[in-house]
Amino acid sequence: MTGALFAQSLVLGILLGGLYALLAAGLTLYFGVMRVVMIAHSAFLILAAYLAWYFHERSGLDPLLSLVITVPLFFVVGYGMQRFLVSRLRPISLTTMSVLLTFAVALTIEGLLGFVWTGTQRRVQLEYSGASIEVAGVSIAVVKLIAFALAAVSLGALYLILRKTSFGRALRATTQHPEAARLIGIDTDRVAGLGFGLGLATAAVGGTALALDYTIYPSLHWHWIGPLMAIIVVGGLGSIPGAAMAAMLLGVAASLLQVPLGTTWAQTVFYLALFLTLMIRPQGFFGGRLAQRF
Repeated sequence: MTGALFAQSLVLGILLGGLYALLAAGLTLYFGVMRVVMIAHSAFLILAAYLAWYFHERSGLDPLLSLVITVPLFFVVGYGMQRFLVSRLRPISLTTMSVLLTFAVALTIEGLLGFVWTGTQRRVQLEYSGASIEVAGVSIAVVKLIAFALAAVSLGALYLILRKTSFGRALRATTQHPEAARLIGIDTDRVAGLGFGLGLATAAVGGTALALDYTIYPSLHWHWIGPLMAIIVVGGLGSIPGAAMAAMLLGVAASLLQVPLGTTWAQTVFYLALFLTLMIRPQGFFGGRLAQRF
């Protein structure tokens, strides 16, 4: 691999890692707050991508502007999903049953997307879709740069919400000691609903970022759920900083391996990392050190 090709792959890996971090943030939030394994998260990502595409096709609305619609919508759907579906699961089997419940939700979303828009592949065509800039000999697609910037802003906002607001403190209290949180007057059910809504709002942002650069189709969510689950396990379940760190490292690794192995085989780095994590450090390589910075 030449130096120029290495630099190109490294930059693309960093950009991809930022996108992965955004896509995995919601998954980490669900598990961190309620110990819910949200299999449907990637399906909501694709739903958001379809909505961004639909608004652009119907009215010429830029996908970034469609966030004004999709983020509040997904937040409300997430809040309702937690209060009326997830909260009805018995605590003793919450993690196991949440897999089955959200798997059913994922299948439902996939079926609805196929029914409404068929299985035809769709892609958002923007004026800047094919544009790129060159920095120090490295060519960077504008849509990838925008997606990375969107991820950075969203993760920064999420960090501020979790660390600097009273809601964030209540959310972290509910995550760490739910019984103690109830004793001091925190409405843990309401906080859980808001946390779930916040997680699904990140799916709206992530899906829009996907729409900028990827061809979409109803079953695409199965392509994403594996790598995203690997990221949150490697990063440490419930640790958003850990998931971000794992996303960056695995994104760079996958990008560098694309040159010798090709795109398909490069994706195996996620599953290999998942296997090694479960064998060597099941709690995640970054969760123990970074979880308290949630």
